[in-house]
Amino acid sequence: MRARKRFGQHFLEPAWVAKLVTAIDARPDEAVLEIGPGRGAITLPLASRAGRLLAIEIDRDLAAALEARALPRVTVVTGDFLDLDIPAVVETWLGAPLGPESAVRVVGNLPYNVSSPILFRLLELAATTGGLRDAVLMLQAEVADRLIAAVGTAEYGVLTILTGLGAETERLLALPPGAFRPAPKVRSAVVRLRFRPPPVPIADPALLVAMVRSMFTQRRKTLLNALKPFAADLGCETSEALSNAGIAPIRRPETLQLVEIARLADTFAAVRR
Repeated sequence: MRARKRFGQHFLEPAWVAKLVTAIDARPDEAVLEIGPGRGAITLPLASRAGRLLAIEIDRDLAAALEARALPRVTVVTGDFLDLDIPAVVETWLGAPLGPESAVRVVGNLPYNVSSPILFRLLELAATTGGLRDAVLMLQAEVADRLIAAVGTAEYGVLTILTGLGAETERLLALPPGAFRPAPKVRSAVVRLRFRPPPVPIADPALLVAMVRSMFTQRRKTLLNALKPFAADLGCETSEALSNAGIAPIRRPETLQLVEIARLADTFAAVRR
């Protein structure tokens, strides 16, 4: 089957499939959820190693072709990962609620146009259910760079911070365009997210997320100016919150460590009216 542009499909070449499966290192006692199995290049070798595998595919034709192969220990679900009720789908598949006692591993060659929404959905599922152990994901190299970016760099931003709240991230592989057919115009990378609770206490997670998104829309400004719209919505003064958090107003968003971001968000939560 030809790759469909509207689904952002790029199929991995066999040599790279082997490297990816080795990096995943699935075990017979593990349950694996694969996002976007496509033609099943990764599905087949993974299914031979894992205890069971759930493949979620948005392309009806590819899903039907994969299901027709009747691979042992493989369950195929047709649908958009972002629209499906994943806890309900997994409970039907495993026969147990998604949670610490029935946790799954996630694998995916993600369409680059929806990789960030899928990342945030995985982080949400991990935080609310405790049922995701890790995720090994194929991403555009630029997105991978943002996931593992250091404080103070141009790549450090919303994706770095919000991912860092819920997971430890490492780069496993770097792939050239020629690793895929058709070859994309960008480089790719494989990363592993190991899900865990936030490393710092947070009084109001939703407020922190809103604050981070707001201040990084004006990342070139000082914190005093970048946070003004956010502070105004809360009915408080930016200078007061920064002072209470012990953060200099002349600093810029990309200079804040995660612990400082959490402290600032808690300060905003305390002074809002």
